[in-house]
Amino acid sequence: MNLTLLKCKIHRATVTQADLDYEGSISICPDLIKAAGLLLHERVEIYNCNNGARFATYVIKGRKGEICLNGAAARHVQKKDLVIICAYAGMSQEEAAKHVPQVVFVDEKNRIKELRVESRKNNKKRMSTQS
Repeated sequence: MNLTLLKCKIHRATVTQADLDYEGSISICPDLIKAAGLLLHERVEIYNCNNGARFATYVIKGRKGEICLNGAAARHVQKKDLVIICAYAGMSQEEAAKHVPQVVFVDEKNRIKELRVESRKNNKKRMSTQS
């Protein structure tokens, strides 16, 4: 049996732009792509905290601090909306039993403020990036 689990999440990122005329996708700051463990062109689910919209697109490299919804996805957001960006992965039950998702918390300028690896026992392993 294959299960689908949360792979990673960028929590409450601030939309910096919505570009309806672009081909499609979400442009994400390279620092956030790396911290979350996302891959370019990977499918992500977007959850808009402001209006409840939920939709899927794929990741492309953006500029530092950028969270830009492009193409049709731009219809679901406005600049300054807060979004949750999630990627999921399919795995066997054995893999799922060992899997822990990576969660990236950001501030209002999309700077990493905390990295969290969720543990299987609800104990959260935190790595703060604030100085």
